[in-house]
Amino acid sequence: MNNNQPQKIANPETQIQKGPQMNDRDFVNDLLATEKYMTDSYSTALNEASHQALYQDILTIFNETQQAERDLYNYMFQNGWYSLEAAETQKLQQSYQQFSNYLQQQSPYGMTQ
Repeated sequence: MNNNQPQKIANPETQIQKGPQMNDRDFVNDLLATEKYMTDSYSTALNEASHQALYQDILTIFNETQQAERDLYNYMFQNGWYSLEAAETQKLQQSYQQFSNYLQQQSPYGMTQ
């Protein structure tokens, strides 16, 4: 394996008809983007809800929307329409060190190991 090229994590792509009209992948991708937007919006509403019953109703809707988002992501990933890149160990360690240092500097309690 070439260390300069990130490793792709993906499933074989399910072939779809390409053309000017929306296909299954386009529809699912649009639904996923909508669900992401909705969960962001519900998250804000949860932070700002001043009434407990309203908070509980929004929380229920948020959880259902979050699950729908996850299901759509899984569907796209299974069909090879959504891929990921494996993170390089060195980059993960650098990020961990950077944020550990930041936390240690910003925390009034210090960092416990």
